[in-house]
Amino acid sequence: MDTSSPAPWDGALVRRWLDSRLAAARLEQAAADRRGYEAQDDYDKAAAEEWVCRALQAGGQADEPAAFAAHLKALLAQDDYRITGIHDDRRVDRHIRATLRKIGKMTRTNSGFANTLRYQG
Repeated sequence: MDTSSPAPWDGALVRRWLDSRLAAARLEQAAADRRGYEAQDDYDKAAAEEWVCRALQAGGQADEPAAFAAHLKALLAQDDYRITGIHDDRRVDRHIRATLRKIGKMTRTNSGFANTLRYQG
């Protein structure tokens, strides 16, 4: 039985993770754009991740986990998401919701924010 307490919430780490994912999303969009038509899904997925990271940064709630989770929940509750320059609105909405759920799980478990690698599973 593990009796160690979970690591405390680190707002600076969350902001750093959002910054790194935002930069990675921009790079992934540029790479997909260069690959052309067959990479439209990759482009839309990266655009969705960029939108999510920007929205979470703009909320300014990263220092408090409950407020950050509430902001995530409010974003998930939106009916649609306005993004320009994408290829398929439904696909982007699906990717946005999946990214928000992934970050929601990371927030609940307070894990994964230390992984700032460009390619994540």
